[in-house]
Amino acid sequence: MEEEELECPDSSSEKRYFPESLDSSDGEEEGLLACEDLELNPFDGLPYSSRYYKLLREREALPIWTEKYSFMENLLQSQVVIVSGDAKCGKSSQVPQWCAEYCLSVHYQHGGVVCTQAHKQPTVQLALRVADEMDVNIGHEVGYVIPFENCCTSETILRYCTDDMLQREMMSSPFLASYGVIVLDDIQERSIATDVLLGLLKGVLLARPELKLVINTPPLLLSKLSAHYGDVPLVEVPSRRPVEVVHLSGAPEAALESVLRLILEIHHSGEKGDIVVFLACEQDIEKAYETVCREGCHPDADHGELVVVPLYPREKCALFKPNDETERSCPAPQRRVVLTASPGEALIGSSSVRFVIDVGVERRKVYNPRIRASSRVRQPISQSQAEARKQILSSSSGKLFCLYSEEFASKDMRPLKPAEVQAANLTSMVLFMKRIAIAGLGHCDLLNRPAPESLMQALEDLDYLAALDNDGNLSEFGIIMSEFPLDPQLSKSILASCEFDCVDEMLTIAAMVTAPSCFSHLPRGAEEAALTCWKTFLHPEGDHFTLINVYKAYQDAALSSASEHCVEKWCHERFLNCAALRMAGAVRAELVDIVRRIELPYAEPAFGSQENTLNIKKALLSGFFMQIARDVDGSGNYLMLTHKQVAQLHPLSSYSLSRKTPEWVLFHKFSICENNYIRITSETSPELFVQLAPQYYFSNLPPSESKDILQQAMDRLAPAPATKGEQTPCEKCPETTEQRCALQ
Repeated sequence: MEEEELECPDSSSEKRYFPESLDSSDGEEEGLLACEDLELNPFDGLPYSSRYYKLLREREALPIWTEKYSFMENLLQSQVVIVSGDAKCGKSSQVPQWCAEYCLSVHYQHGGVVCTQAHKQPTVQLALRVADEMDVNIGHEVGYVIPFENCCTSETILRYCTDDMLQREMMSSPFLASYGVIVLDDIQERSIATDVLLGLLKGVLLARPELKLVINTPPLLLSKLSAHYGDVPLVEVPSRRPVEVVHLSGAPEAALESVLRLILEIHHSGEKGDIVVFLACEQDIEKAYETVCREGCHPDADHGELVVVPLYPREKCALFKPNDETERSCPAPQRRVVLTASPGEALIGSSSVRFVIDVGVERRKVYNPRIRASSRVRQPISQSQAEARKQILSSSSGKLFCLYSEEFASKDMRPLKPAEVQAANLTSMVLFMKRIAIAGLGHCDLLNRPAPESLMQALEDLDYLAALDNDGNLSEFGIIMSEFPLDPQLSKSILASCEFDCVDEMLTIAAMVTAPSCFSHLPRGAEEAALTCWKTFLHPEGDHFTLINVYKAYQDAALSSASEHCVEKWCHERFLNCAALRMAGAVRAELVDIVRRIELPYAEPAFGSQENTLNIKKALLSGFFMQIARDVDGSGNYLMLTHKQVAQLHPLSSYSLSRKTPEWVLFHKFSICENNYIRITSETSPELFVQLAPQYYFSNLPPSESKDILQQAMDRLAPAPATKGEQTPCEKCPETTEQRCALQ
């Protein structure tokens, strides 16, 4: 539906906006026409630019545009509206804009619009695109909020945010009073935060009858949502024309060879268009990048050059959308090959794509609560993911090459992606649910019930961290821990650092382990140079201390540099990831703000002294006593304290680089894969452990040689006054002397 956008000044000089589908007034026709002739943007009062009309023609070509009138009528009359459509139909960009028009028509009396996404990159890219289409400034009328980055003001009308950020906002505003319309998008990703929001918002809608909820969903999830929310209006977007699909089944282990062969065949066929390849994981992206660069990037007089673009979906990177001017100025023809993995479907926004190659599998993280560790499992993608990859081609004539059979697609692929709530560590989710229960929103009707074993493990961990009281509600520590947008163990370490006078250093560690790795991938041919540079940052006490060295050096370089370019050059020369360090700085600044807001004690930094080193280890142990391992044979085979998994130090660990093998280590990460590595490790001791770990945790450890050594350390410390080793944050609560729960 073509829509008239009118601005009519009233007696109070406020902007009023009445989309055609919502205008029920009998205003004088002459006045309306006069306003229309002004061609003013109702959101900022400025004249529309020529680009607005160019983008408007593109918007009108989207499949969802034909449903605008139906959507606006349903939004006006109903509290909940479900929009069902395929990927790339325009629902993520257009529906929030229409909701903003609705809010404008009612003078924002109930608030603005918020639209959630499951991942950071699409959140930012959608906000940029929508601000362009609405002809307003990003960060003003339209903005975005992602972890540790807020590009909004109090005047922002439409904000895109990641689902976890809207979830965190509910801690301070449980009924989300700032919003008149909430759009839940990207729900096919089935993230924990989206599922929790779907459950909690049922209660919020009852408390706020004026609030509107819009749910964007792919068709395959429609029946499940309809059963969850009952009989609500449905807007169905018509499917686009079919895409040509070619199935090339082969051996999964030879997928990379098949991909390379297919890329070269397409390139030499003479058919124009860019290629997008969906691989199983980021490691496959790296391997394919090296292979395609080596085999296919030689300029060809007849077919041009292959330009390989690795697109890592988990990192903050740009949307793939080639610049038309760059293409026109390029003397030789080029074909781009984009290498990506799940969830990279949302990052492809180019009409130049003519070929998509899909291997049909992905490496998915699955959490095992029994051993408190994740493993990367190679599994088929879902049918909804396969459909989303197909829709990348729906605006152009192209081909989808599936490196799997039709039988594999129908029998081995599930209709929907598995819910993350059934395959992830739920400790952070349970901490949030305990916090939100304080506001009376404790009941959460989830689409899929989590495994009871995962919930029990999460409650156990929170109990060990002293986040719960005797009644199972949040303790004072638990309430403060929930204020930090971090893993609960890391939050507990920050609280402990207040007692041990090392808050400054602990905040740096927390920021560095939260941001992506500051060490770049080892460059081919320059491995020795990179390792030599990294060794200058090594600290003898372990990786956590090495990260502090790296961050301090980066900060010194930033302070002494004249420009951002100089900082990037400094990082490049030392093979460090400048974007990761920049993000660590943003994370740390937010953590400092939280510490000051809740008035935690903040001691002056004393990094480098022996006392400070010991205090940092105590703070780390207060949160990570569940992640201790011992070298059982003196050759670097570390046995986990809580289970019988064996792992080695990561090759790039400071201990591996310095050829040192401490007997006892505290580690930050462990995942079961081809190489069982523990990452970010620092040396500790049995004496420190028995002083700082809760007694009821120690008593429930399974019998082992390691536990016997710890018991001996406890016996040696027994003559000391009992209170001396118990004055830790987690042992101030009286329940810490009880045997609370048993390890699985």
